[in-house]
Amino acid sequence: MRQLIAGNWKMNGSLTMARGLLDALRAADAALGCDLLVCPPATLVSVAAHALLGSRVAVGGQDCHAKPAGAHTGDISAPMLRDAGASHVILGHSERRADHGESDALVRAKVAAAVAAGLLPIVCVGETEAQRVGGQAEAVVAGQLAGSLAEDFAGVVAYEPVWAIGTGRTPTEADVAAMHAHIRAELERRLGAGGAGLRILYGGSVKPSNAAALMALPEVGGALVGGASLVAEDFLGIARAVRG
Repeated sequence: MRQLIAGNWKMNGSLTMARGLLDALRAADAALGCDLLVCPPATLVSVAAHALLGSRVAVGGQDCHAKPAGAHTGDISAPMLRDAGASHVILGHSERRADHGESDALVRAKVAAAVAAGLLPIVCVGETEAQRVGGQAEAVVAGQLAGSLAEDFAGVVAYEPVWAIGTGRTPTEADVAAMHAHIRAELERRLGAGGAGLRILYGGSVKPSNAAALMALPEVGGALVGGASLVAEDFLGIARAVRG
């Protein structure tokens, strides 16, 4: 399976910025040995879908509500994302869990909503620095997987150590490999044969300079990229570094 390089733009992006970046991705897509996904803010999902129409670059949302519609001011539903041209959605990102108090149960409900709308969920898990220092990293991640994924989950998992997001710090290659092996074992234990083929992305200060080493590790099925996904040269540099 080709590795997936997914860009999470977070709360960044304008029409002008988006058009330039998307044009660069579209132009480079055919020469890449990986799959590309961009997840812009909700205001730019339809813009991205239109700009990338006919290319292999997919478009996703950064979150969705657990309900398909209703009186939820400021939220966006999975069917709305699908209608705007999205095929994926990021769920349970640590920033959502921390800033909005999202629980594993809520993430699980959002996963069900995404699947019902025809979106592929990318579920994020990861420990804080205190949890890692305290020797709890594997238990925390296993708990998030157990609480966030249904027994028939068929999406993507992204491991993002919270302390590495946007800090420029990354775990050692041995730590990344160990956690991805742990996640794979948990997926197989919970999902059986279905857990063996799911992509497990790594996220947390991924950049062109470390992408090749990280993407070559066992069980790393791609990357969830934050800040570097906002610069075409950096995002494509990561994409070109992965194994074909």
